[in-house]
Amino acid sequence: MTYNELSQEQRRATLTQLRGDYISFQSRGLKLDMSRGKPCKEQLDLSMDMLDAALLADVKDSTGFDSRNYGVPDGIPECRALFGELLGVPAENVLIFGNSSLNIMYDLIGQYWTHGTGGGAKPWSQQRSVKFLCPVPGYDRHFGILEHFGIEMLQVHMTAEGPDVKVLAELVADPAVKGMFCVPKYSNPTGVTFSDENVRAIAALSPAANDFRVIWDNAYCVHDLREGGESLLNIFAEAEKHGHEDYFIEVISTSKISFAGAGISVLAASKANIAAVKSRLAVQTIGHDKVNQLRHARYFRDAAGVYAHMQRHRALLEPKFDAVLECLERELGGLGIAQWTNPAGGYFISLDVPKNCAKRVGQLCREAGVVLTPPGATYPLGIDPNDSNIRIAPTLPPIDELETAAELLCLCAKIAALEKLEG
Repeated sequence: MTYNELSQEQRRATLTQLRGDYISFQSRGLKLDMSRGKPCKEQLDLSMDMLDAALLADVKDSTGFDSRNYGVPDGIPECRALFGELLGVPAENVLIFGNSSLNIMYDLIGQYWTHGTGGGAKPWSQQRSVKFLCPVPGYDRHFGILEHFGIEMLQVHMTAEGPDVKVLAELVADPAVKGMFCVPKYSNPTGVTFSDENVRAIAALSPAANDFRVIWDNAYCVHDLREGGESLLNIFAEAEKHGHEDYFIEVISTSKISFAGAGISVLAASKANIAAVKSRLAVQTIGHDKVNQLRHARYFRDAAGVYAHMQRHRALLEPKFDAVLECLERELGGLGIAQWTNPAGGYFISLDVPKNCAKRVGQLCREAGVVLTPPGATYPLGIDPNDSNIRIAPTLPPIDELETAAELLCLCAKIAALEKLEG
């Protein structure tokens, strides 16, 4: 029976029992964290051979340049070639940065804010209104960048195919709409990979703004959880068919491939956008960490090396995701109070509980010792209009702790749902 089908007496008896179970959880003194999608220790250990001194016995790159010295702000050639192969773009359309793709995205918005996108367009700060499209539920750090610059965020519902392209087409008719943030493969938090039709429609958008930019945050491009994974169309190949390649900036990093705090990040873009970014880099830096770039290029060698490495990640993560999904099905399946995603890759499971219940679930979990991503974080300004979405991050905890946290989460979801039904 679903909770809606229970009689009032049955609901109250069930709620009393669940509250007793909850008190038992509280007595255990749990201190568990599922708040962010961090790699676990075992994942970080996979890349320790990258620190082998033998990889850097010769510190010169393929051109003979000493990687320890100043220079080469666009990245060493073998690193650009590696990630060009991985992303399906020419090496000359790739730039290598420091360890954070978030830093790249912040810098891009900052550049557009103070100096514009080029081609005679005014800086966004000097324009009457600046708006950005935000697929929801989405990535909280994207929203944080836009909020920092005071950019208005327009929510666009995520479908099973990607953001609603009909809504996108309508909204870009407004010249104040300057772009969109999105995670096109294994989207954060839903795990949706944009369908071929969705990618083609986004590539074909005809914005009224001539300084329109989509930040194509392809963070999980190689992060499969299931055999075969899912594929994503090359956005540049599709955009070129319409002469729209300047609209798109793609970013990735190795933060969840090698070392979360000591990897490298990558920008891929059109010839014009690469030139614009390089002009800023000439002022901003004399060069990023090229020793680290050389280390990554020699360790992975090519795209096949990256994919082989990610199979080792998958072996660690697939059982964790399965444990959470099995718990959700066992504890919440058939009750009519929750829906969740079963992603083929990425770092998250998206859980929807009844309207006006997510914050209550978060509160109950926190008071029993389990920290979740704050409910609402997957929406701009931290405000989920339905107060229903919860992002689950299964990667960091050991599997025994993860199973305990998932059980508590399900218990809290049931309590919150029954409390709502009881008024």
